[in-house]
Amino acid sequence: MSIWIAMLLGLVQGLCEFLPISSSGHLLLLQKMFGITEGQLFFTVMLHIGTLAAVLIVYRKMIWKLLRHPFQKTVLYLIVAIIPTVIVALLFKKVSPFDRFYEAAEQGKYLGVCFLITSALLNAAELFERPRSRRRKLQNMQLKDAVAVGCMQGVGVLPGVSRSGSTIVGALFTGLDRKAAADFSFLLSIPSIVGGAVLEIPDAIRQGVSDIPWLAVIVGMVTAGVTGYLAIRLMLAAIRKKKLWGFALYTGLLGVAVLLDQFIFHFFF
Repeated sequence: MSIWIAMLLGLVQGLCEFLPISSSGHLLLLQKMFGITEGQLFFTVMLHIGTLAAVLIVYRKMIWKLLRHPFQKTVLYLIVAIIPTVIVALLFKKVSPFDRFYEAAEQGKYLGVCFLITSALLNAAELFERPRSRRRKLQNMQLKDAVAVGCMQGVGVLPGVSRSGSTIVGALFTGLDRKAAADFSFLLSIPSIVGGAVLEIPDAIRQGVSDIPWLAVIVGMVTAGVTGYLAIRLMLAAIRKKKLWGFALYTGLLGVAVLLDQFIFHFFF
């Protein structure tokens, strides 16, 4: 793997992991457009570690507070949210007929539709937001809110459906205010990224680590971390200023473009 490919994949992973535009969808699109593969599984794991570092840096103060007081409700709700995430993800990956749908989605068959789903969710969040007087802070979050957000994160396993977008939208629909929705979504990404990396490590080791292009791995990881940090900051500013419309427009146009190529032009699909 060349340094430039590693940098490109790190850039896409870092930006799209935290912006509501789907990192898995964009990586799949890159593969289709340029014949790029994600390379060895170990490289993918290291990209995730880069994005993990980004969210840990941005939320270091809040994370330290949660670690010092681990029995507060926010910690409980993060744990609760993981449960429906795992259930929904396993439903897609292991249970028929959902597993066949997921396999086709991984190959890009439903990529255009999934980008449009992300666009629709973001539009709905802006159109149907609750009045300010009825929105709740993170400390006023309820158990059912965590379950709903966890379910939305599970749907985010589909390429083209944004994990950050679906969780933020889910949190907004439950009545959390914008800052609380973004904070919970990004905090929830920590156990999700760690869990995914832990599950992938055994397979990565079995693939072998002797021929790993270490320089490319480091470049990709650092790029993912830096761009991930910038993406989180950008997303926090965008959600405060009610600018999810831009991401909705982007994913909507991208979804239409992918569908046109899938059914008419066949340049990449």
